[in-house]
Order: sequence, then structure tokens, then C-alpha cells
Amino acid sequence: MLSARSLFQEILDGDDSYRLFCSIAASGETQGGWENGRIAALVPDSMRDLAPKITRHGADEDKHGRIFNALLKKRGLDPVEVPPETDYTMLLEKAGIGLAHDKLRRDEPLTEHDIVVYLSHSRVTEQRASDQMELLVRHFGDHPELGKAVKQICNDEDNHLAYCHEELLRLAYAGHGRTIQRTLRECALAEIAVYRDVSIAVMSHMGELLKWPGPKSAALTAGIHAMYAYERAAGWRRMVSLTMPERRDALGGPATAAPVF
Repeated sequence: MLSARSLFQEILDGDDSYRLFCSIAASGETQGGWENGRIAALVPDSMRDLAPKITRHGADEDKHGRIFNALLKKRGLDPVEVPPETDYTMLLEKAGIGLAHDKLRRDEPLTEHDIVVYLSHSRVTEQRASDQMELLVRHFGDHPELGKAVKQICNDEDNHLAYCHEELLRLAYAGHGRTIQRTLRECALAEIAVYRDVSIAVMSHMGELLKWPGPKSAALTAGIHAMYAYERAAGWRRMVSLTMPERRDALGGPATAAPVF
């Protein structure tokens, strides 16, 4: 029987598949840390109050990258190069979602519109991250090797999602509501397509490493397409709604350490 738990257990049990999983995760988190760091440095003067929170967001992402690399080291494994078709962050940029890296590399202040785009993009991608980490905590929160890591990262992702909700609502009240609504929808529809493509690519690589039979790989691919069809029809709406979170000012302090790692 195919289930999220059984599939991930297979990936966890194989050194090559585990190394690819952790390498992909570490690369994406590290890239997110760089992006947030650059955005924090380029925040326009009218929004400087956001800079410490964006810095905290980036520091958390850097920490997650270090955690995944530490998990590799703990098993005596080295990171591997991430196949480009599995690079979620870069594929989102190619799809025109978020702020272009060329813009972030320049030392020119961003605009208020840029920050609205950044927060809208983050609200969508942090929803995905939060959902994924909640799934891992549900199935592997008590795992001796992975449990503490996924719990810590899950808590951080929930903070990031709460921060995006709160700041976007504040900006909506300040007059950016229509831009936020439009940008959220564009980001969500693009993200679900990128996530589908990345998921298929990752499962293809895992299938080769774990020598999955053809019918199993075909069933997984069909499942990914079915999930995309659901998200394209209605599921994307959960990624664009805004509600005031219970966790207020979730990124209002310094990044928490990861002493376990």
C-alpha cells in the first residue's frame, strides 16, 4: 500500500535517497535564507520596520539548511548536487514568482510594491512548507534520527506563515488589498504547477535510487497529477486566504538556535 509514511520510510532507510532528500531540502532553505537576507538589506525606508522580521525569517531558513546538512553529517554522508529539475526555489523564480535574483543582487532599494510581492509569494510558499512539515511531524515526530529536526523546523514554518498573514493584512488595511489579492492568486496558481513538476522529478530520482518497479512509479506520478488537478480546481484557495493568526508578532525577536544540531 502506498502512503506518505511508507514512501518516506523508504527514502529515510536508503543512504542515497536520504542524501538526495536532505541535499534538496538544505539547498532550498539556504537559498531562502539568502533571498530574505537581501530583501532585508534593500527594504525601502517607508517599510524599515519590517527589516528585522525579514532578517529573522532569513536566519531561520539558514538554520534549517544547517540542520539538514547536520542530519547528513550525522549519518556520515556528504551532500550531493541538486538536480535542476528538483530545485523548487529556482523553478519558482523562472516562473516569474517572487522577486528576481537579478534585482536582489543590485544595491538598489526595493519598492513597497516589491515588498507586497515578496510577502504574497512567501504566504504561498510558507503554506506549502508548513503543510509538508506538519506531515513529517505527524509520521516522524518521534523518530530518533529525524524527530527533533522536523519538530523544530515545523514550529519555525508556522511562525513564518503567521508573520505573512499578519503583515499582509496590515498592508491590505493600508491600501494594498487589490494588489495583494491579485498577486496571491498568481503566485498560488504558478506554485502548484511548479510543485507538481518538482514532485514528479523528485519521485523519478527516488525511484531510480530505490529501484521502484514501473507500476509503483506510475501510480505515484498519477497521484501527483491528481493532487495538482484538485489544487488547480479548488485547493489553491487555502493558499490565498488571509486570517489574523493566533501567533502575533511571530518573528518579532531574534532567530532561535538549534542546539541539538
